[in-house]
Amino acid sequence: MTKARQLADLGNAYDDGALSNRNMVTNGSMAISQRHGSNVYAQINDGYSLDRFKGNSYDGGLTTGKYTVQQSPTSPDGFSFSMLITSTASTSDNANNIFDIEQKIEGFNTAHLGFGTSSAKTVTLSFWVRSSLTGTFGGAVKNEARNRAYPFSYTISSANTFEYKTIIIEGDTSGTWVGATSGTGLWISFGLGVGSTRSGTAGAWGGGDMFSSTGATSLVGTSGATLYLTGVQLEVGDTATPFEHRSYGDELAKCQRYTFRLGGTQYGVFGNGGGANSTTAVITIKTPVTMRSLPSLTTGGTLQLNDTNAGFTVTSSSISSAYSSPDSVQVNPVASGITQFRPMRFGQGNDSTAFILFDAEL
Repeated sequence: MTKARQLADLGNAYDDGALSNRNMVTNGSMAISQRHGSNVYAQINDGYSLDRFKGNSYDGGLTTGKYTVQQSPTSPDGFSFSMLITSTASTSDNANNIFDIEQKIEGFNTAHLGFGTSSAKTVTLSFWVRSSLTGTFGGAVKNEARNRAYPFSYTISSANTFEYKTIIIEGDTSGTWVGATSGTGLWISFGLGVGSTRSGTAGAWGGGDMFSSTGATSLVGTSGATLYLTGVQLEVGDTATPFEHRSYGDELAKCQRYTFRLGGTQYGVFGNGGGANSTTAVITIKTPVTMRSLPSLTTGGTLQLNDTNAGFTVTSSSISSAYSSPDSVQVNPVASGITQFRPMRFGQGNDSTAFILFDAEL
């Protein structure tokens, strides 16, 4: 076969999408888990598990204890990880149920799709899935306003076996879609138990805030039921290309635009600064990549300030929005005994589990 013919065939296979950076989903291989590592996470409503993926847990009121999420080494050939979802209760059907796993994709990464215009492009969603249950499962793609949705369905034929699924979605020529901004450009949901008021007919765009397709199997309806998900890819065109395996460093950097965590070693140093007064320090932390927006701050474990003479246990920490940006964050840790103007470093105490986490998620 000639080189020209090979290139032509390659172009046909990849349709009109790019050869690289064609996957709009971040962490589709489930390799990054900054928040929880491989630990079991009891899903709460709107809580994030593996990087960029969060879940709804709602049955008319905010609920917990319905399913857990963790990073798992059980995966199909070519992958090292999957997301393992385990139902922890037998949840009855309810018209208002919303149990799902989802990812919101930033508008800067979806503007080229032209959704909401006459030139809207077709996209293909592909993924590997395995479940202890068989039957028809569902999900949906929708806009930020949550008034345009494309429910989809797929069938799991064999229990406890990885199966590859592809969903071809014609571009939506109607509705309001976010353009090249840092807002939500597109929202993907994988249903785990979605009631009738949040389910719609599979295979067509329609109005409403849908999370799944009508009649889909409810994973949370069976206590102990499992579902593994990996290789999630969304790309331009009507052909599913092989999963785009980015390097771990590239995928981590993409995740750090939305979440950035420091910690993991005793006495690890997060940043340097000085004493602002007797109870507060000013610490500058440079983010590894430009974050989507000015982040919020979450801390855990024993954190500590150190000067040349002593260490001080941190009782609370906050971000100074006036002196912070998505590139550099000013943190103000609070502790007793600080000397004003004395140089200080901020980090972990004698606690390898201590951490700080910056969050700029959609």
